[in-house]
Amino acid sequence: MSVESGDRWVFGYGSLMWRPGFPFVERRRAVLHGRRRAFCIYSVHHRGTYERPGLVLGLAPGGSVRGAAYRVAAARWEEVYAYLREREQPTETYFEAWSDLKIDGEAGKVSSLVFLSDMKHSQWAGALSLEQQADLIAGAKGLSGRNIDYLSDLVGHLREDGVRDHAMEALLKLVAAREGA
Repeated sequence: MSVESGDRWVFGYGSLMWRPGFPFVERRRAVLHGRRRAFCIYSVHHRGTYERPGLVLGLAPGGSVRGAAYRVAAARWEEVYAYLREREQPTETYFEAWSDLKIDGEAGKVSSLVFLSDMKHSQWAGALSLEQQADLIAGAKGLSGRNIDYLSDLVGHLREDGVRDHAMEALLKLVAAREGA
């Protein structure tokens, strides 16, 4: 894989997979080991409010997660980084890390910017049962829309990328039933 000097990678495991919102040179499927996709962050901004929190994805410890890696040209890095900080850090529930990713079809790993869940943050929901997650997601909405739409987009885009996440699919069914959809 030929990467221009100074180009950087960004890893997306949720909405960054289908709506990155920044210029990139290429998008590749990738796997991050040691973390897993989970609805483990109370959302009081994008998909909920302080009065009625929803849930958004985070990267909880353990397992592995399949997502998308974006290569960003060095010349665009500062603007992309500023955009990502504004988008991903409205309440600072994540912390930035550089982690190794395995890019599909390539030998070796690349270092990528990843937003990890801050388990010490007040919005850390931790390990919730599917029932608890469904109760929080059903009916919640914030500045970016309904929480169920976020979950539905996730499941649909994972399928488009050839990823079946059975827990997320089961969660969507529970939330849809609660919302009468």
